[in-house]
Amino acid sequence: MTETLPNSAHAFTFKSLEGKPLPLAQFAGKPMLIVNTASKCGFTPQYKGLEALWQAKRDKGLVVLGVPSNDFAGQEPGSASEIQSFCEVRYGVDFPLTEKVHVTGAEAHPLFRWFGEKGGFFAKPHWNFYKYLIGPDGQFIDWFSSITAPGSSRFTSAIEKLLG
Repeated sequence: MTETLPNSAHAFTFKSLEGKPLPLAQFAGKPMLIVNTASKCGFTPQYKGLEALWQAKRDKGLVVLGVPSNDFAGQEPGSASEIQSFCEVRYGVDFPLTEKVHVTGAEAHPLFRWFGEKGGFFAKPHWNFYKYLIGPDGQFIDWFSSITAPGSSRFTSAIEKLLG
């Protein structure tokens, strides 16, 4: 039996890192960047670039959402408060973060299964810091792997196009 997934990212809900409901529907009408994150990864310094992007583009409507996951080599072992503290103290992160979830396998959060359905096999996260662009209408736009830095010209061009 195959799972039928919604047609819009706005149909999915997370819990915030603080444990409160975080429905993506609240971001309807705004472009989104969703990133699976980890605190002990070689790509963790990308938090700095993601925060800079959030600071530079949030007034234009861009929502940056970090989704902590411990799925790859146990690189996000901390509790919610440890993750929050690390992100704030080390990188000054103030964009929203969800609770820690699975992004791969049978227990993957449905949004990450949706990314794989929309973007194909390679769009599924294969490591930390995969980046997903969602249009203001909730539609899947594009994805970028871990090696694409938030400040790279390819990525910033995609963000500018998304922002119109």
